[in-house]
Amino acid sequence: MLNHLTISELTARLARREVSARDATQSCLDQIARVDGRIHAFLSHDAADALAQAEAADQRIANGETGPLLGVPIAMKDVLAVKDQPLNCASKILGKFISPYDATVVEKLKAAGAVVFGRLNMDEFAMGSSTENSAFVTTRNPWDVTRIPGGSSGGSAAAVAADEAFATLGSDTGGSIRQPAALCGCVGLKPTYGRVSRYGLVAFASSLDQIGPFTKDVRDAATLLNVLSGRDERDSTSVPEPVPDYTAALDGNIKGLKLGLPREYLVGGLDPQVNAAVQTAIRQLEKLGAELVEISLPHTDYAVATYYIIATAEASANLARFDGIRYGARVNGTDPIELYSKTRGAGFGAEVKRRIILGTYVLSSGYHDAYYLRAQKVRTLIRQDFLRAFEKVDAIVTPTTPTAAFKAGEKSDDPMQMYLSDIFTISCNLAGIPGLSLPCGFTSGGDAKLPIGLQLLGKPFGEETILKIAHAYEQSTAWHREKPPLPG
Repeated sequence: MLNHLTISELTARLARREVSARDATQSCLDQIARVDGRIHAFLSHDAADALAQAEAADQRIANGETGPLLGVPIAMKDVLAVKDQPLNCASKILGKFISPYDATVVEKLKAAGAVVFGRLNMDEFAMGSSTENSAFVTTRNPWDVTRIPGGSSGGSAAAVAADEAFATLGSDTGGSIRQPAALCGCVGLKPTYGRVSRYGLVAFASSLDQIGPFTKDVRDAATLLNVLSGRDERDSTSVPEPVPDYTAALDGNIKGLKLGLPREYLVGGLDPQVNAAVQTAIRQLEKLGAELVEISLPHTDYAVATYYIIATAEASANLARFDGIRYGARVNGTDPIELYSKTRGAGFGAEVKRRIILGTYVLSSGYHDAYYLRAQKVRTLIRQDFLRAFEKVDAIVTPTTPTAAFKAGEKSDDPMQMYLSDIFTISCNLAGIPGLSLPCGFTSGGDAKLPIGLQLLGKPFGEETILKIAHAYEQSTAWHREKPPLPG
């Protein structure tokens, strides 16, 4: 099955003219028809448009063009703008809104010849850890459809795990790429804040959001990062840092690299099977020549509280634009205030409302200094913890999640337990550093075999190093080759 291939395997076959981009795209469309009725990774997809893009890519190949993404089908989280495609953020408030332009990352993919297709399900406005907050449907984990795929980019992770796309893009505000990648058994990369342009990404929390790829292996993640990275004049937060060839760093040699093991991440809620898999992975990295160093990140305990103050404050400001006046859904009222109230009341889901209320509260008069200003100071301390640690080590190794995928509905009535699903991923966003999750094992026993993720954290703009470490580990194990029990 073509859709089972990695990007590098597909492009090699395309270059040899053994298969066509149309064949590859049709293979993904066929897989969506076979399995997505149970997984619900996609909110929509335009098969005719995808096949037309594939045929254009085939023509470029026939004309002698080559490229690492030419003819590769890649699907988009429903928070990224694709011209003439729906852009709903899995929310009712945007109604039947169609994007009038492409996000910068979409422009780059199209220029590279990728087949950009489909809208992937997510937690509404990227607010959630399970993709149960979508206004339309709950995405299911391909390894066990009674369980969640993680969130907020659950559709992006599930689509890759189920071979419905060769890769996908998501966004990561507090773990929304790495957490679902871990729970679905694929590779998820959150770049350094500023490495990839956010132009065309619907904002949740502007100082935390970052776009990144989901892929089947580490080499594909490096390939995508090569294309996505770089300064963009339309995004004032993107950084004019040189972009290396990330694939060139994948030489398998990690001898002498120092890996930090933060003592604060060995928390009481860590599932024993997750802990065992991560410890085994750490020993494997040591066998490959890495040196293990115990480190401390002393402000880790404050990360969740700090994140949910800063993120909700920024969300309350960013989501003020959805008012029923300029675009999207509208519920009429007798005056503008009633129109705003009815539109937002009907258009936003419960979790989005909860976060807007929290954010408005921490920014309100009398509470701004006590909550928001203090959270920003603690955020600085958290970043300083990482920078001090990186004076001693080249990367940091942790679990990605405290447990494997949980049952759908299990944490829906307890927001605090849901928020703690991101306990190991949130600090990375607060510090603005890169993070990657890759498969490191499976749970045993119970009614399903569930993936476990290993997280690697790097220095600012240190994606090369964590990709190098991840690739060396991946090539010494077979976890990334496992497939969920799905037809096709």
